[in-house]
Amino acid sequence: MKIAIALVLLATSPATTLASVRGNNRGTRQLKKGSGSKKEKGSKKGGVGKKGSGKKGSGGDDDDDDGSEDAIVFSTRKPPAGDNICDGAGDPRIPDVPCFDADGLAVGGQSGANVTKGYTGGLGADHDPLTVPYYVAGLCPVNVHWHLGTEHLSIGQYDEVGTGPTEIAHRRKLAGKEREGYQCHHYDESDPIYTTPYNWQHCVDMEVGQTYEVHWPHSSVGACGTPNQYQSPFYDGVLCNAGNLSPDLGLHEEVGVQAQIFTIVNDEDYFYPDLISGMVVDGEMGSDMAYYTGSTTGTGRNNEVCSQYTPITWQVDRTCHLISASAFDKMCADMLSMRDDMSSDLYPHGSRELVDHDLTHDNHQTGRS
Repeated sequence: MKIAIALVLLATSPATTLASVRGNNRGTRQLKKGSGSKKEKGSKKGGVGKKGSGKKGSGGDDDDDDGSEDAIVFSTRKPPAGDNICDGAGDPRIPDVPCFDADGLAVGGQSGANVTKGYTGGLGADHDPLTVPYYVAGLCPVNVHWHLGTEHLSIGQYDEVGTGPTEIAHRRKLAGKEREGYQCHHYDESDPIYTTPYNWQHCVDMEVGQTYEVHWPHSSVGACGTPNQYQSPFYDGVLCNAGNLSPDLGLHEEVGVQAQIFTIVNDEDYFYPDLISGMVVDGEMGSDMAYYTGSTTGTGRNNEVCSQYTPITWQVDRTCHLISASAFDKMCADMLSMRDDMSSDLYPHGSRELVDHDLTHDNHQTGRS
């Protein structure tokens, strides 16, 4: 399948690839306006942004519309204008196809899958996923985006009995009718950190208390270490230098995705400053990982229509974690500061339905990042 993908890419689009590096989420200072970092007395941990609606950010660097003094505004200043060598590198896209051909053979392993510890899929794989941090394998992150609810399933962490602040129908409305996924088990309507609205300045259609699955696509042939490293859509970043794909490596060794699941809280105790660089590895975060190979996701695919971008490595954190709304808003500001226009990824995308057992590779492994 990798050879077929490479031939299509080389014949129809500029050279491009995927690369990933794990971010350390340290050292970036937040820019504040007013009293945004202070806790609100009277709650368990306190919240920020009492006056914001928490529903829709500006997607830019403007002050909050309601004059609130507790909004946190981060810089969105861009680097000097230059040639974006990755622009359009992911086009034309390889079309989706029926998941099974006329002979009943699967097109390839799909995602998102059940990543509950002990589970493995029913589709035979003749390869193993990358189990080292992506940066060790020479990959760098080329995009970040997230989904409403989760596309993966980790029973007891994010599953069908998880809860959130709004009913499913309303959550879909907030996300532009995007399909909802599974939710975590953290939400507590009696605790203000899950219910106090945050005054979003950069992210769009986000909600405190809600569950989101964040994806960091990585590639070995991205524009790593340059102003063009991050791209939207992610295909441009993953395939930026596709002509450099190695004939001696499998696609799953050169393209991968990190996935980490969060419940948003209005509490600065859960602030991490560098989400754009990759999943958080700190204490329990990243300590229980599922590794397997699958495909790209998205609501255009299901268990009848499948992605041909397969096999790629997935490294998924099985545990749901708390993260501050300000950490997400800082990530959105960082996206806006990239040379490429990443505004199409500032909101939660819909979640693909869970992949059937017969479309899930049988090469699941366990480790820590």
